[in-house]
This record gives sequence, C-alpha cells and structure tokens, in this order.
Amino acid sequence: MNKLVISLDGVVVREATISKEKTTLGRRPYNDIVIDNLAVSGEHAIFHMLGSEVYIEDLKSTNGTYVNGSAIKRHRLAHDEVIEVGKYKIKFLGEGQPPGPQDDEEDKDWAGFVTVPGSDLGLFSAPNPLQTQASIRVLNGAAAGREVELTKDRTTLGKPGVQVAAIDKRGGSFVLTHVEGAQRPTVNGAPVSGDGLSLRNGDVIELAGTRMQFSNT
Repeated sequence: MNKLVISLDGVVVREATISKEKTTLGRRPYNDIVIDNLAVSGEHAIFHMLGSEVYIEDLKSTNGTYVNGSAIKRHRLAHDEVIEVGKYKIKFLGEGQPPGPQDDEEDKDWAGFVTVPGSDLGLFSAPNPLQTQASIRVLNGAAAGREVELTKDRTTLGKPGVQVAAIDKRGGSFVLTHVEGAQRPTVNGAPVSGDGLSLRNGDVIELAGTRMQFSNT
C-alpha cells in the first residue's frame, strides 16, 4: 500500500495511506489528511491514484507544494520522494518499490536542490533538442556530471531558505537572476547584480555550494 510519512523538524508526527482514487490534504478538518498549521492552506493538495501510479496536485495553495525542493502544480510521485507542505516534510513510500537514491547520504545533499518546477522526471528534465540546446552541467558533489536542459521559460535553481536563483529564457538569451538568500550567486567568480546577467557559453555558476557550467551550443 502507498504510504506517506509526515515529519516536522525531523520528527515523524504521523503516517497516512493512499488507498483510494482521491485523497485530499489541507488544514480544514474535512480533508482526508489534516495538517493543522497556518502555513498549510485549507485545501492545499490532492493525491490522485491512477492504477499503480500516484500523482500529487497543488490546489492553488498560498505557500505552494514542493517535491524534492521543486515547486509543482502536478507531479507523478516516485518511491522515496519528499513532499514539502509548509514546514512539514512528507516522504512518499510507493507500494512494492525498493528504496531510491535518496537513501544515500551524498544524494541527500543534492535532493534539496531546485530544478525544473513541475517536472515528472524529478530533479532533471529530459533533453528536448527541438526547443533548445542550452543546458547546465553540475561540476562538483554527488551530482557531478548531471545535466539540466533549459527547455522552460524559467528554470529555478538552488536550495529554498538558503540560496535560490532563476534562469529565464528571453528570446535567444538566458539570464541568471537572484531570487532568494543573503548571498548572490556568482558567475565566473563575480556576484550577479540585481538586474541579472546574460549567460554565455562556458560560464561557471556557483549557487548554494554547487558549481555548474552553462552551455549554449
């Protein structure tokens, strides 16, 4: 049976199961899963079970729904993925599925990194050469060598609450801007200004302790 493990500040507060077609989550008492916290909307999100697959859909909540640190509207859940609702973390345990890479300590550091909101593929989107050849490649840490294809108008990167930036596609250019955090991201060692910086092929971005190289060929 598909199960949700709900925790706050690292302490498990309850468990819930997804056993029917629709399971609602929110602050109001009529929800199937009630989280009585002001950061959670009255009707925050809904889980859809379609055969063996489970999707989570944000119900236009005030503070948003995140999966692996990425803001989502609708997302197909994979075993061991972590949902964030307010300050609560909810681990999804899929029925009959083995533990995923998040069980590895090195991958846990990268799991909080935000990339490609709403992607059903988790942290990284699939290449789409018909839309763009631009991408960023991770240079350090457990995720070194992985690539994110910049196929969306905006790709959000970073760790919420620490440092977040965005790469916006503007015509034929890709502009990096600072979104959140006391420190600004750097490009080739220089902090990004308030207006953002148009990236060039080969530029090295450093953000939330992760170094990435921009490619646009």
